Amino acid sequence: MNPIVHKAQQSQLRKDHPNFRPGDTVKINVRLKEGEGDKERIQPFEGIVMSRRGELLGESFTVRRVSFGIGVERIFPVHSPMISSIVIVQAGRVRRAKLNYLRKLTGKAARVKRAERPELAAEKKAAAAAKAE
Repeated sequence: MNPIVHKAQQSQLRKDHPNFRPGDTVKINVRLKEGEGDKERIQPFEGIVMSRRGELLGESFTVRRVSFGIGVERIFPVHSPMISSIVIVQAGRVRRAKLNYLRKLTGKAARVKRAERPELAAEKKAAAAAKAE
């Protein structure tokens, strides 16, 4: 990539998102504009991260959830202002970068093993301490 473009994009990246990977269950709070006015609301979307792709400002990730028996996938740009916040609900342990095989699985077969990551435990502890104050 051109170093000038790289440097220009580096300043626009969001640094408030946690470090999440494919297999993690995340809750994305999405900002939605309602009607013609300036009304805005936040809608949560919770699911498993299927993949991440791209780099810098072009980076995006796919989240899948099953809603009323139907699989729903949404692609979110990582550094979009449309995303209010991302919270890791559960860390998952997978051996693939793209979890497309989950589309064929249903029920208990579609579960992902739970992972214990020390850096996530530290973040949760810090968030709980900040909430208690």
